[in-house]
Amino acid sequence: MFSVNKTYSTKQAAKSIGIHWVTLHKWRSAGKVSASVEIGMNGGRHWRWTDEDIAKAKKYKADHYGRGRGRKKNVRKGK
Repeated sequence: MFSVNKTYSTKQAAKSIGIHWVTLHKWRSAGKVSASVEIGMNGGRHWRWTDEDIAKAKKYKADHYGRGRGRKKNVRKGK
């Protein structure tokens, strides 16, 4: 059993990873990352993330969205 005091909410975990919490939720739903703790609350499910979960999500982000990927820089030709 995990201590809730040593886990993080999805919003806290996402902030630590450097992504929006909706992105983290989508990654979890798609099976790309996982949270260690599921808490049933108010008829829904809430996820708690450990430091290890966050480290794995950071690695996933770096592997799939790291430098050299994503938006292109606006490069001016000429001068």
